[in-house]
Amino acid sequence: MDANRFQKTALGRLVRINDPKPDFAFIPNPLPLKWDMPAELWPLLMKARESLARLDGVGLHMPNHELILTPLQRREALRSSSLEGTYVTPEELLLYQMDPRKPTSETDPVNASREVFNYSKALDAGVRLLKGGLPVCLRLITDMHRELLKSVRGANRMPGEFRKRQVQIGVDARFIPPPPAEVLASLDLFERYHHESSEIDPLIRAFMAHYQFETIHPFLDGNGRVGRLLLSLTIYHWLELKSPWLYMSSFFEQHKNDYIDRLFNVSAHGDWKSWIDFCLKGVIAQSEDSIRRIHQLVQLRDKYQKKVADSGGSARLQQLVGGLFQSPVINVPRAQKQFGITYPTAKSDINRLVKIKILKEGPPNIYPRYYFAPEILFVAYNDE
Repeated sequence: MDANRFQKTALGRLVRINDPKPDFAFIPNPLPLKWDMPAELWPLLMKARESLARLDGVGLHMPNHELILTPLQRREALRSSSLEGTYVTPEELLLYQMDPRKPTSETDPVNASREVFNYSKALDAGVRLLKGGLPVCLRLITDMHRELLKSVRGANRMPGEFRKRQVQIGVDARFIPPPPAEVLASLDLFERYHHESSEIDPLIRAFMAHYQFETIHPFLDGNGRVGRLLLSLTIYHWLELKSPWLYMSSFFEQHKNDYIDRLFNVSAHGDWKSWIDFCLKGVIAQSEDSIRRIHQLVQLRDKYQKKVADSGGSARLQQLVGGLFQSPVINVPRAQKQFGITYPTAKSDINRLVKIKILKEGPPNIYPRYYFAPEILFVAYNDE
C-alpha cells in the first residue's frame, strides 16, 4: 500500500506489517459522534430524507407490501453479488429458489445461484433478528456472515468468525486493513458506536458506519456483501422505517470507481464531505428508483387482477397471480403443491395465465417445464 497517499488529515494511523510481506496497514480512528456538516450538504440531506420517507410511505400504505418488498430484496442480492464478480440472471436465481439443489462440482453453474440465494437468506436473517429485538451488534453481523457463506465458495474461510490473518484489498494491495491483532479492538469500538447517542443525523451516521466496517474488513471473505447488508439494516433500524426498503448495491455498482475512491479518501485525507455527498445522492437515486418500481408493480398487479376476473378466473387463480410478484417463475408441480390441487388442475390454471399473457413458457430444455411472468421480471430487475 502506498503510504505516501495518506495525508496529515488521515482518519487513522499506519502501522508496519511483515505478513505476507513488509508493508503498511491502516487502523481507522473511532467514528465521530459530532461532525460539522458543510452547509452545502444540508439541502442534499433534506432531499435524501424526503425521498426515503416517501419510499417508506409508499410501502406502508400498500396492502400486502411484502409482495413488493421481496423483488426489491432479490434485486439487491443480485446486484451486491455482481459487485463481487458473481453473476446470476434473475431467472437463474428464481429457478434455484424454487428448487434448491446441491452443486455437483466446483464448476456447476448452480454454485453462483446458491451464493446469491445465501445473500437473500442472510438479509432475511438480519431482518428477523432486528425485529426480534436484537440491536445492530457483532452477533448480528456474524450470524449474517455465517448464513452468507454456508455451503458456497468461501465456506472454508471461517464463516461467522472474525479473521486471524492479514488481508488486502485489490490484487495490487491498494488498501490494507488493520492487522489481525487490531481487528477485535476496532470492532468493539464499531459496536459501541451503534449504541452511543450522537448529534449526527442517523442517515449520515449509517454511511459513516459503512465506511468503518469496510475499512476494518473483519472477515477473510464476504466483507463487501455483509457491509452492504448491514448498511440497509442500519438505515432501516436507525431511521425507524416500517420495512428495509432502501438498498444501495445497484448505485454502488453503477459508480464502482467513485465508491472505491471515496471510501479510500476518507481514510487517506479525512474527506467525509465527498463520501457523504456521494451516498446522499445514492439514497435519492435508489429511493426514487424503488418508488418507480413499486408503482409499476402495483399497476401490473391491478392489471392482472382485472385480466383474471375478465377471463372468469377463480379466487385460486387470483392467488396464483399474486404469488408471482414474490416469485415470477412457477412450474406445475409448484402450483400443485401450493394449492393442494391435482396436476391437471394446476396445468389448466397455468395454461389459462399463458393464454391471457401473464405467463410465458420457458425454454424446453429445462424439466420440469417452467413458466415466467416477463412483465414482472422486467419491472423488478431491469436496469434500463
